[in-house]
Amino acid sequence: MPRTGIYPGTFDPITVGHMDIIKRALKVVDKLIIGVALDSGKAPVFDLKTRGKLVREDIKQLGTAASRIEVRTFSGLLVKFAEENGARLIIRGLRAVSDFEYEFQMACMNDRLNPGIETVFLTASEDTHFISSRFVKQIARLDGDISSFVSPNVAKHLKAHFRKKS
Repeated sequence: MPRTGIYPGTFDPITVGHMDIIKRALKVVDKLIIGVALDSGKAPVFDLKTRGKLVREDIKQLGTAASRIEVRTFSGLLVKFAEENGARLIIRGLRAVSDFEYEFQMACMNDRLNPGIETVFLTASEDTHFISSRFVKQIARLDGDISSFVSPNVAKHLKAHFRKKS
């Protein structure tokens, strides 16, 4: 039976840091579902459909490994989404120690809701640990260079979005 994992997030937008975690998650699971979340408590720049589309476009760069990835949007509890998709692992990326407390609490809550689903933490690589979607959006909003943080496709979408806002 293939080991299926879920990598959830808002992906607003997907960054090279997210892509790093995706590549490394493929070493742990046979099938990876990237769950683009609607209910995050955040106010995303892009709507759910656009965020899903950007993730789908970025994973194409993984070549044949992309065939082991599905991108799905979801709303509601993450553990229910995992159950519905037959996933037994939740993949979470940790950029810094400050991420750990929140992620640890979430993992404990998810374990209480479904003890059959494990959370696996992957630490961000040295090259990407400082990248966050929030900072990328702020830099793009101020017309800064985001080319080392996101794909050219995502950069194009962000620039277009903030041009419309001006």
